Amino acid sequence: MNLPDRDSIREVPFDGFLMDLMVTQGPGEALCLIERRHHTMKHNDPRSGAKPSHWYREQDCSLDDFLTVLQSREEDGLLRFAVDIRQHIPVYDCRELGSALDDPSRRLDLQAEWADVLNDGAGVLVLENAFADTAPIDAATKVFEAIIRDERDAGVAVGDHFAKAGANDRIWNAQEKLCLRAPEVFARYYANAVLVAAAEAWLGPYFQVTSQVNVVRPGGAAQQAHRDYHLGFQSAAQSERYPAHVHAMSPFLTLQGAVVHSDMPVESGPTKLLPFSQRYAAGYLAWRREDFRSYFESHYVQLALKKGDALFFNPALFHAAGSNQTSSIQRMANLLQISSAYGRAMESLNRMRMCEVMYPVLQRNRASQQMSDAEIDAVIASCAEGYPFPTNLDRDPPVGGLAPESQQELFRRALRESWTAETFIGELRRRDERREA
Repeated sequence: MNLPDRDSIREVPFDGFLMDLMVTQGPGEALCLIERRHHTMKHNDPRSGAKPSHWYREQDCSLDDFLTVLQSREEDGLLRFAVDIRQHIPVYDCRELGSALDDPSRRLDLQAEWADVLNDGAGVLVLENAFADTAPIDAATKVFEAIIRDERDAGVAVGDHFAKAGANDRIWNAQEKLCLRAPEVFARYYANAVLVAAAEAWLGPYFQVTSQVNVVRPGGAAQQAHRDYHLGFQSAAQSERYPAHVHAMSPFLTLQGAVVHSDMPVESGPTKLLPFSQRYAAGYLAWRREDFRSYFESHYVQLALKKGDALFFNPALFHAAGSNQTSSIQRMANLLQISSAYGRAMESLNRMRMCEVMYPVLQRNRASQQMSDAEIDAVIASCAEGYPFPTNLDRDPPVGGLAPESQQELFRRALRESWTAETFIGELRRRDERREA
């Protein structure tokens, strides 16, 4: 067996799982794992999949290199928490994850596994029963359908970045629209510890949630294969201007997800996915090429999903919404685009207004103990800004540390100290004024 050199081994996270493997299976199996991880990391290196250069060019993308990356797969059996592997995609049953999510140590182990799947593994995972109670989904669906009718009646034109206009409907900025129109529904919907755990696994804390609702009616057309925001929303010419290390960084700024609002048999067109394709370093330039798109159309996989399931994937994964070939299924999903605190979200939201309408709702739920502290924190994370920068440090200096108080911290302090809604809104607005240039 050809083992990686000592410096390469240092790059491999020697986590609790690897230690367990050494105890239960012996050092030989552990070294095999190191070798597989080393092989994967070489293919995930920004210099792989293109000519040795600090820059990528669309013309240099190689389908042969792409196939090599796809074939260097992690062993499915290395996943500790998954209940199934379907077409190389790990599936988790959230009904069995409660104890892991509640235990700080096991929660970190679970999140490490999710991050590993998204980065080095299939690049996508399914969370079955992410909503054990689907009543919040049904309530949100009614609100979304009303928004679609209102926008259609108002002549609002909506489109899809990667599909022709047709029988489909989309709600841009669904996050803010749901919050302002139905704050009680928003609170019940986003009081979900599973969604928070998935976001933190990839992005860490203080992430920014945005969402877009997509409804694919019977006969609705499929999208073309693509990668997502950030570099997925640049032209090939623009993407070529970014150095290789920025191509490697882009996927870590965003997590793509979807909450399933209706049962989705394969014939209804759930997302087409190409597992492991996120590992091709030059992929942001490759996905438009006909040879890559042709390969995608011949090799993608689809998984049937149920209402209440959630899907999360690396934004660098080659994917596309499928065509709805049924005669009666209205396929609806709430597409979550969750951004790192260190990145820029694609959509602009009035988070101050969202906080204003959510405060009395969470205050009532806290007083009546209808929501746990964890559920309240999950709702706050989905509406308020968690990162205190950028700000005007002349007027908004750090408070007892290196950073001023964030919107989320202010929200939580107001709840703890039982502020009135008027007091909270006043302080929220003064904080916003201090931050202005």
